[in-house]
Amino acid sequence: MMTWLRALLLSGATALSVGAAVGATDPGALHVPVSDRRAPAQTYLTFPEWFLVFSPAEYADLLRHESPDAFPWFAHIGQFWSAYGRVIEATRHDPFDGEYHTMIVVIGTSTTVEYGLRGTYETLVGRLTALTAAPDATPEDQLAAREAQDYVDFIRVRPWYEFDFAARLKALWTSTPLTGPHLLRKWERRYLLTSEWGAKAIYGWLIGKATHAAYEVPKDTTLAVVRGLPADLAVPGMQRLRTQGNEALVALPRYQAFTAVATALARRGVQFVEIAGNRGAILVSRIVPVSAPVPSAGHVLIRQPILTRPGWQRQALEVPVTDLSGVLADGDTVEHVFDY
Repeated sequence: MMTWLRALLLSGATALSVGAAVGATDPGALHVPVSDRRAPAQTYLTFPEWFLVFSPAEYADLLRHESPDAFPWFAHIGQFWSAYGRVIEATRHDPFDGEYHTMIVVIGTSTTVEYGLRGTYETLVGRLTALTAAPDATPEDQLAAREAQDYVDFIRVRPWYEFDFAARLKALWTSTPLTGPHLLRKWERRYLLTSEWGAKAIYGWLIGKATHAAYEVPKDTTLAVVRGLPADLAVPGMQRLRTQGNEALVALPRYQAFTAVATALARRGVQFVEIAGNRGAILVSRIVPVSAPVPSAGHVLIRQPILTRPGWQRQALEVPVTDLSGVLADGDTVEHVFDY
């Protein structure tokens, strides 16, 4: 995932203490090259920005059956900052990455302002017009729901500012009729979406220009050492780089795609030994019923109720890298692996 300002600051977030990440291991063993190692704290620091994918995903899911005013805007602000507090606590003994923390604070503040304004508007205005129409009764509501899902699918793999808000704004004014049933709701939604998508189109364009002018594109692969990789196993997205005995150095796609490829490997019995130079803990989130037991290999760092799905929660687990395959192979509950 690349949330906003990620590309602005991620390239400056250096892999501190990479030597400590692999620990005192056999110098003759297979390792991730130094240039591809990332600091162990990164698995924790990426949680707050990924929450800004999880939150829009929850919003898009809600729009399938409810009106936007039902979304818990203010509670999600609280969840973001509460999770960041747990991340700070978990990384207090690691070298302080000032640039990454700055990025988290900036995106958190921006989201707080956006959600605060949106929550206030939807409560005071959107809720009133929602009384005049069903959640998807107007073409504007239907377009907004499609855009919300398209946006989530996009930001799982690309920076938010590359999303084409201008195209959605154009579709709003060219593909939805100006008149029709539920006229009050239609024009209220048209006003809101024009304001939101117009502002994001302009702001995203500015952020994109600044990013491409000042910073290199971050690497889009994560290197890992795995054990027990069958010689004939071909997993889309995985590239074999080197083999030594029963271990192999592989390149896997980064961000959301890492979870899918890592899960495919785990289900074929492949064990992770080292990820991005780390052999300690890696953070894994999963969506489970509140009564679900915690895997024996994991320790819960963060618990967040899924506010639009009563009885469900997000668990962010600290899992030893060597136990990751067991967690991934156990059912379909894993939401994301935070691959440093």
